[in-house]
Amino acid sequence: MRIGGEREIRRNEENKPPAGEPLLSSKEIFKVFSGPAGSLEILRGVDFSINRGEMCFILGRSGSGKTTLLNVLAALDRPTRGDIFFKGKNLTGLGERELARYRNENVGFVFQFYHLLPELDVLENVMMPGLMAKKKALKSKASALLERLGLAERSHHSPARLSGGELQRAAIARALINDPEIVFCDEPTGNLDEKTAEQVLELIFELNRTEKRSFCIVTHEKSMVRDFGSVYHFHEGRLARGII
Repeated sequence: MRIGGEREIRRNEENKPPAGEPLLSSKEIFKVFSGPAGSLEILRGVDFSINRGEMCFILGRSGSGKTTLLNVLAALDRPTRGDIFFKGKNLTGLGERELARYRNENVGFVFQFYHLLPELDVLENVMMPGLMAKKKALKSKASALLERLGLAERSHHSPARLSGGELQRAAIARALINDPEIVFCDEPTGNLDEKTAEQVLELIFELNRTEKRSFCIVTHEKSMVRDFGSVYHFHEGRLARGII
């Protein structure tokens, strides 16, 4: 079901950004959850943008609603109101099938808890998004990604046999299999020790530099931020530039 019906869709189509907008942007995003105790407003008019090839950090304390923000920006969840644009196209008027196709073709995801399927080996996990998109030559591409990420010898192991750092590298390979233009990372080092976390971060930064791929990293750790890219601070449902 589309948000707001035909009137909302017409409004969204008319409210297009001007030429030259970033790869992904949002305008006045609100997200409200309703429950027995009443309504809970998680996002309160969020404006956001990320350019092609940009590294972006969104900082905020644990439990502040950062994951909700990431899910909305990545079109995993719908905003209660507001607009999200990808290459000038308003996503908020799209149906579920259209959004699923958009995510599969344009977006990669790296989660804190990896979300690898335990019944599949590492290679099969990396191939899964490509299979859903009916891509060709997947096995060779997935194998090349695993080799680049130092997991060639682990390709036929089950996730249970991998360390935390190896699991996250496999998750990154899976996120890249469909050549997404933007990769969203939700606390990508939250389950890793300091040394392994640094290695995973350096891998993400290298991919950003060498492939000019956009990365949006959501975290509560200020130490993750480097002296390049854009930095936002998320607090009480709002987003502001810079570290606060």
